[in-house]
Amino acid sequence: MEKKIDLDITGMTCASCSALIQRALDKDGRVKKASVNIATNKASLVFDEDKISSAGIIELIKKTGYGASIANSENDISAKLVKSRYLRFLWSLIFGLPLFYLAMGMIVGLPELKISMMANISWQLIFTLAIIIINRNIYSSGFSKLFKRQPNMASLIAIGTLAAFFYSIFVYLGILFYPENVASAHVYFESAGFILIFIALGKYLEEKTKGRTGNAIKKLIGLQPKTALVSRDNQEIEVSISELIKGDIIIVKVGDKIPVDGEIIFGESTIDESAITGESIPVFKKLGDKLIGGTINKTSILKFRATGVGSETMLAQIIKIMEEAVASKAPIQLLVDKVSYYFVPTVIGLAIISFLVWYFLGFGFYFALTAFVSVLIIACPCALGLATPTAVMMGTGLAAKNGILIKSSVALEAANKIQAVVFDKTGTLTKGQPEVVEIFGFGFSEAQILKISQALARNSRHPLSEAVVRYAKEKNAPQVELDNFEEKEGMGLKAFCREHKTKLLLGNKKLLELEGLSFNDEVEAVFDRFASAGKTPLFISHGDKVAGLIAIIDDIKDSSLEAVKELKRRGQEVYMITGDNEKVAQAIAEKLGIDKVLANVFPADKAKKIKELQESGLVVAMVGDGINDAPALAQANLGIALASGTDVALEAGEIILVKNDLRDVVKAIDISKFTIHKIRQNLFWAFIYNILGIPVAAGVFYFIFGVLLNPMIAALAMSFSSVSVVSNSLLIKFYRR
Repeated sequence: MEKKIDLDITGMTCASCSALIQRALDKDGRVKKASVNIATNKASLVFDEDKISSAGIIELIKKTGYGASIANSENDISAKLVKSRYLRFLWSLIFGLPLFYLAMGMIVGLPELKISMMANISWQLIFTLAIIIINRNIYSSGFSKLFKRQPNMASLIAIGTLAAFFYSIFVYLGILFYPENVASAHVYFESAGFILIFIALGKYLEEKTKGRTGNAIKKLIGLQPKTALVSRDNQEIEVSISELIKGDIIIVKVGDKIPVDGEIIFGESTIDESAITGESIPVFKKLGDKLIGGTINKTSILKFRATGVGSETMLAQIIKIMEEAVASKAPIQLLVDKVSYYFVPTVIGLAIISFLVWYFLGFGFYFALTAFVSVLIIACPCALGLATPTAVMMGTGLAAKNGILIKSSVALEAANKIQAVVFDKTGTLTKGQPEVVEIFGFGFSEAQILKISQALARNSRHPLSEAVVRYAKEKNAPQVELDNFEEKEGMGLKAFCREHKTKLLLGNKKLLELEGLSFNDEVEAVFDRFASAGKTPLFISHGDKVAGLIAIIDDIKDSSLEAVKELKRRGQEVYMITGDNEKVAQAIAEKLGIDKVLANVFPADKAKKIKELQESGLVVAMVGDGINDAPALAQANLGIALASGTDVALEAGEIILVKNDLRDVVKAIDISKFTIHKIRQNLFWAFIYNILGIPVAAGVFYFIFGVLLNPMIAALAMSFSSVSVVSNSLLIKFYRR
């Protein structure tokens, strides 16, 4: 049996770390799916519970040299990392300042210390050793991975700094035995020490900045209040949110947050839903209306019945969707992971080659060692690992703020490539609230037609059937008993009238033709009149006669016309797909400005139509209500579902439009393009940094400029390259359409 778990991972320092864990999990046949994210320090896995336990998975990760534990929402690893890295940097700096004074004080014009050169070097050794001890995690991680032939960023730093440190120890011992050489001796203690200080600073800033990319999820988690005021046994009592159950009657006072999802049973008020839907204008709610947990009651006291608690609330589902999106990996990230896996061993090889080339060219040990250390330090692939996940976190957070839930980074990347958008008609382009506007009888009165049609329609949940039932109730149509009721998918309803012992049909033209009924000119004329006006004609038959036609209208949404117009302006091909006949579909399409119509399509065949478009070379997005359109949403390159209910929001589509506003289709594509643009910027600078940085550090341009990169500068540049990549991702929050 498959089981899903989320794990907190400790010890990861760069992209090669996450790539190593990912590779170990992917190679284990018991793990069905895994995604390791360095930006969140988490792993999300699906595994075969019959073959391996959660403890076994944790042990598998620990064997790679990293820590793992079951993820705990209350255990904020990011905050703990920020604090620990701040303290590590602070203590490193405390010992680093006197080290700087000793090694470089005179160079920058500081007062000269009245101590011997030997004492000066001895103190440098002591301070550097203290800094190494403070940053000992780098060495334990680096050499552990090196011995396992899985070197990571820490391995590069450990080798580079210890090479400089032990070379300086060697020189120091030489001075002890040959004091006369002290004036010409050169040690690298300050290089080793300041490389570690800059790495510590970079990691602190990186973790602090990374934490800001996850603010969207943290803010959502903070929306739900801790307690709720509940009416139980005629008493108002305050209980913990975790104690609420479905059916509880909850009181919400003015200014309070609505604790869970529910339905109003008393009062009316305006509700601020901006934190969930992104809609800044408060929404008026009355008796029977739905409430979303985490929103704010603005003007009047309300009582409501809880309909969704715990993980069933819209807020909980939004948080879950966002966490899964951040945990997932876009195709572009998979390439980065593959590069990162082989990158560190390659860098170690290049560093050794640099050392040997310069040494045997006769430039001396000091020069060769400088090149060796600089190559190791500057090539750390931190920026590569952060380029994609930090941008994904910001992009999905921005989308959620605008009422758009992007369920995975795969969907985020797919939205960037869309060439054609296919809209379902009913409930998507239209309001999904059809109304009967006209009844025309052929030898039958309106009352007789309503009597027959209501009897059939009340057995179905189709929107058109519900429209017939509502109209019949308004007209107080009498009830009729039926036998052998059948619902023909995509066509209509069939049954036998118990009273008249005859067959009854309610549906479209296909249904009546299938049942052997024919149409005279009068029927055809009325049908054409309804269809040409954009009204959906429903046939009603009694025995072998067409009894009448019912005209139904489903008004177009206010947002549909603007969304279609904007998509076409941007060069997207726009299609409408519907089960309606050609004339009705064309009439509605003309109102919307859609010139590509797929009509008379059964629900089961919608996915086939999507596939045909894909086979013609188009990258297709399907927009539907998320229930009947599920196969088509799954077939499309990108499924976009309208959040008509919390179950739909969780299951249907890869992007969910919380506000059911089709203009958000355009916004979702725009946010995707902007985020992917930022990812490409990040990857460009991360790759360019390494492509240019390694040759500079290796001394390739020494003969042109006569300068070799100082390892301390390399460390500073490496650290700030990661910070710059994360900062560039943070700019996504300033996106304006």
